[in-house]
Amino acid sequence: MWIESTIAMRFLRQGKAQTLLILVGIAVGVAVIVFVVALIAGLQANIIERTLGTQAHIRIEAPEEVNRIAPPPPGALQLVLEDRRAQSLRPINNWQQLRDVLERLPGVTAVSPVVSGPAFGRRGDAVASVALVGMDLSRYLRVIPLDRNMIDGRLDVGSGNAVIGRQLANDLGLRTGSKLRLEAGDGRDAIVNVAGLFELGVRELDARYVYLDLKQAQSLLGLPGGVTVIDVTVDQLFAADQVAAHIAGLTGVHAESWMESNAQLMNALSSQSMSTNMISFFVAISVALGIASVLAVSVSQRTREIGILRAMGTRRGQMLRVFLVQGAVLGLVGSAIGALAGWSLVAAFNNFGPGLFYIPMPPALVPAAMALATAAGVVAASVPASRAARLDPVEAIRYG
Repeated sequence: MWIESTIAMRFLRQGKAQTLLILVGIAVGVAVIVFVVALIAGLQANIIERTLGTQAHIRIEAPEEVNRIAPPPPGALQLVLEDRRAQSLRPINNWQQLRDVLERLPGVTAVSPVVSGPAFGRRGDAVASVALVGMDLSRYLRVIPLDRNMIDGRLDVGSGNAVIGRQLANDLGLRTGSKLRLEAGDGRDAIVNVAGLFELGVRELDARYVYLDLKQAQSLLGLPGGVTVIDVTVDQLFAADQVAAHIAGLTGVHAESWMESNAQLMNALSSQSMSTNMISFFVAISVALGIASVLAVSVSQRTREIGILRAMGTRRGQMLRVFLVQGAVLGLVGSAIGALAGWSLVAAFNNFGPGLFYIPMPPALVPAAMALATAAGVVAASVPASRAARLDPVEAIRYG
């Protein structure tokens, strides 16, 4: 390969203008691939982080209540007009045993029992509909990082304390240290101290959620010792639907993954990934066509030189490898420059951009982009290389 590499580099140096132009074209293409892929990956990571910052990977609830219809007597025709049964607030049966089973499942990283239900928050004449969420704080923080969203006060839900959303505090005129009356119906009410305020970034949640201690919420909702939801996190985000199906089949409870509850988000993420792949594909095609066109021109310009080399004993395989080496060198050098430019664009976005989110640089992105451009260069060079290898030395010298 030493002879082929020497000839290939000599040809590239002789056509400096063409070499420079194609290197610039490859560099621009690779820079676009690196920046766009990193940008979309960062955007998707930011969307998923914001989505899962307020919900668990898997949400487990008690099975729905259904009507039981007595079968008709033999030979009788039964016409049934059935209304769907109203779903009352009810606990998960044997939730302690279920919690222990879930904690032992492979892929599950955290399990948090929760009791939640509707109530009214009252301060003076102001009333707001709220959602009570009672939890074991140490377990809950392993699922939802509520401590990262505190904007005032402290995260304390024990001894008659509660944590409420910022929007709810604004609606009821509350602040840290204020008293809030919670009314859950049937004479069940309590007065809690507002220990802190949080802001999840979702207006509906910030205007409704009231976090309490698990036992106090159970008492208010009339579910002593019971929980209505078990939140689960898994180590592989995009395997949550498989784990949920496994849990449902194993225990018979209703298990819904974040992918199922956010179907539109998953469609958007899939569309973004498909768009990124299409952009990368067409940019790679453009790079390959550019290399092929430059090398095709190079073959036409160096027909006499190729004929002389063939007459001096250069074999067809060696001549073929000369142009394949040119394609590989162009792809490798151009992709290295483009990768550096793409990395610079990502750094500029992170340091001087609008600051909406941070773009992480995937470790395998730069090597993958360089490998793609180099492979495209070799494939693109195969056509002009094959043409150069087939040239007859006598005709090439006579008509070159």
